[in-house]
Amino acid sequence: MKTMYDKDKVIAGLVIFAVLVSFPFWYNLGKAAPAPELKLTEKAKEAKTCIKSKDAMKTEHMQMLDDWREKVVREGRGVYVAENGKSYEMSLSNTCLDCHSNKAEFCDKCHNYTSVNPYCWDCHIDKKPEENK
Repeated sequence: MKTMYDKDKVIAGLVIFAVLVSFPFWYNLGKAAPAPELKLTEKAKEAKTCIKSKDAMKTEHMQMLDDWREKVVREGRGVYVAENGKSYEMSLSNTCLDCHSNKAEFCDKCHNYTSVNPYCWDCHIDKKPEENK
């Protein structure tokens, strides 16, 4: 007696469905886009050192900026002393953007690559004179 369901065809259909649905994931495994190449300004090149090491800045800069905001706004402290003993003003606009002034070539490239949209830029960006009117 033949049943209404054909088990072999159902299983084959499910396997084909699973392969088609998962195809984009396994096809692109290990094919990440290359990390963006950042362009430093002349001032940053001349300084030769940053507040922290390059690797630390890549991974910890948002935490550092968050800590700075907390210390400046809540505690009234405005000076950061780096590991090398040098003092810096705790300011995104006056310290970081002083060397890394080309936001599109430095900040935006990495933030776009990692799909991050920080809210810092709501306040901390130099506006053109016509925008201040």
